[in-house]
Amino acid sequence: MSHYVSRLGRRSPAAPSRLRLHRRPRRVAMLSVHTSPLHQPGTGDAGGMNVYIVELAQRLAAINIEVEIFTRATTAALPPTVEMAPGVLVRHVDAGPYEGLAKEELPAQLCAFTHGVMQAWAGHRPGHYDLVHSHYWLSGHVGWLAAQRWGTPLVHAMHTMAKVKNANLAEGDTPEPAARVIGETQIVAAADRLIANTAEESDELVRHYHAAPDKVAVVHPGVNLDRFAPADGRAAARARLGLPQDALIPLFAGRIQPLKAPDVLLHAVAVLLDQRPELRSRIVVPVVGGPSGSGLAKPEGLQKLAARLGIADVVRFRPPVGQTQLADWFRAASVLVMPSYSESFGLVAIEAQAAGTPVLAASVGGLPVAVRDGQTGFLVRGHQPAEYARVLLDFAENPELSARMGAAAARHAQSFGWDTAAAATADVYTAATQAHRRRVRSHHG
Repeated sequence: MSHYVSRLGRRSPAAPSRLRLHRRPRRVAMLSVHTSPLHQPGTGDAGGMNVYIVELAQRLAAINIEVEIFTRATTAALPPTVEMAPGVLVRHVDAGPYEGLAKEELPAQLCAFTHGVMQAWAGHRPGHYDLVHSHYWLSGHVGWLAAQRWGTPLVHAMHTMAKVKNANLAEGDTPEPAARVIGETQIVAAADRLIANTAEESDELVRHYHAAPDKVAVVHPGVNLDRFAPADGRAAARARLGLPQDALIPLFAGRIQPLKAPDVLLHAVAVLLDQRPELRSRIVVPVVGGPSGSGLAKPEGLQKLAARLGIADVVRFRPPVGQTQLADWFRAASVLVMPSYSESFGLVAIEAQAAGTPVLAASVGGLPVAVRDGQTGFLVRGHQPAEYARVLLDFAENPELSARMGAAAARHAQSFGWDTAAAATADVYTAATQAHRRRVRSHHG
């Protein structure tokens, strides 16, 4: 449960149930401008946030909060509305050309997107949406306008922040523009409640963006524990994926961009094979994902790096896969490697652990919450390939380490179910609704 809700204190049981029901929103307009919940995670700008929105919306619907997700139409073939699940509707808004629009070009389309959202709303009776929940700064701008126009509370989730990203840039990566910093600052001031993935993200909102501490709620994202589970184990998963049974398999899964630092893994493997050339015959390094963000400028960069390091024979590049197959890649791996420069939470780390696989990760952002250092995986300070190589050697020399830590990882991941996250989010909605009412009353009084 979020520490925020416990700090808030439970509402007294004596409060009439009619009042309590009335305070919780019945229908939420959820905004996800730049990434559709229907897209394949690991492609383009689709990643952890897509999974987050899909799972959260479905679990909210299960506790009787209807969700309508507004996202930008990226193909003419899509119908204007798609029912994703009972109680969850995806609305495709025309804003800008369907294909080939980079995330950096989207701010120019926010007016068109806002217009589309307003048009959808105009077809309903007043009060159709009880609350707006926006994801990422682009959606926050639309959310701010929509909430003001509709007289509803605004709840915003940053997911990532420009100031934090710019403070932790990978070498050669492009800094986030000033317009985004200004935009985020405005949204923080306008929102009734801000949802942070971790206590660290909450502190960053207060420190970098001067958010009022009592406006920030910490809700850990969840993981689909039915899909990401140890299932029939490592051996069976390796057989299905055509991987050798006795190999050391350090896996990278995610978008290929400097921020996620897959190059650090490749350098680490090169260091390891320099020290232990005999390992070459029993190591396979799968890289599962597609280029994204500033990685699109050099989509072949990672393949060229593998060749330059002389490890092209052990690295296997695979395009992004669906969630079910991704769970198999996690099960098959000896360890998931996440050398990221910045992660607001690191959902992939929880998914891998839920599937029974330990994680070797950079000690950044939410990863120290996601991974228990020394128990369910290892955290490395910094991005020195030699440090990662040292841990990989541990896994190579102690084959039982994967199984032992993997079992602990699967237990640890059980506390990150989506039901918990949805219940905590519903509590934030209630708090935002009350805060909004108080603000309106004081404004009119």
